[in-house]
Amino acid sequence: MLRILLFLATNGAILLAISILFQVLGLGTYLDRQGVHLDLNALLLFSALIGMSGSLISLVMSKWMAKSSMGVYVIDHPSNQTEAWLVSTVERLARQAGIGMPEVGIFNLPQPNAFATGMSKNGALVAVSTGLLETMDADEVEAVLGHEISHVANGDMVTLALVQGVVNTFVYFFATIIGHLVDRTLFQSRDEEGGYYGYGPAYYITQLIAQVVLSIFATMIVMWFSRWREFRADAGGARLAGRSKMIAALEALRRLSQPQDLPGEFAAFGINGAIGRGIARLFMSHPPIEERIAALQRLQS
Repeated sequence: MLRILLFLATNGAILLAISILFQVLGLGTYLDRQGVHLDLNALLLFSALIGMSGSLISLVMSKWMAKSSMGVYVIDHPSNQTEAWLVSTVERLARQAGIGMPEVGIFNLPQPNAFATGMSKNGALVAVSTGLLETMDADEVEAVLGHEISHVANGDMVTLALVQGVVNTFVYFFATIIGHLVDRTLFQSRDEEGGYYGYGPAYYITQLIAQVVLSIFATMIVMWFSRWREFRADAGGARLAGRSKMIAALEALRRLSQPQDLPGEFAAFGINGAIGRGIARLFMSHPPIEERIAALQRLQS
């Protein structure tokens, strides 16, 4: 609950700062001169309601969505030696990281991968694929678990939800302004007395197109942040499990698998992700493994 309150408080502070900046820059005055009469503060709050609510709902439902959509089997009572080792290792790493014991799960995927999710540092879920357990040795799996525990300890789930909510807010806010500008200035949706009679078709079409275009740029921002988080989680995994183990785990991922994103929102929290070249690189949730290994090698022992 505390992290949700901090999430909402941070968003409120960001919205207040944006509102003040718009006033200082005179955005409302400029729009008035263009014949677009909008209450920017009201629009900003409405945009935030739309932009933030989806991120907040996804954050709250993240564990349930992971379990149901990916078929995660949560280990309540270990039934074999592998499950017992997995639970005890996560417990030890969580204690080192200073967080509560996460739920531990396994999901059926032939490629080696893992992810962490949840709205709280002390109520997270850490899950590994069957492919990871079958193809990597104990030291490498430990490093992967350290990486995922670091995501939890860093609060990456909440932070990414915050970033996504902010960019969603901007997308809707500016798309609405663009829609008004085009409708009022180019198509002049007015009645016979010169007053605005409502939204014309140009508003809805332009607003939709603007949302699509702006969402592309917003995705680039979110993916840049996601790649930065991976470097930080790798460093955290190195601190928890050992740098040599973390490097070995990344080497194993490069050697054993064709990089592939996990489904939906869980891609950003996996240990492994798809490769992109050129423009596609801007939409990668993970940096290339070679760059991650080089970053770890630059860390002091």
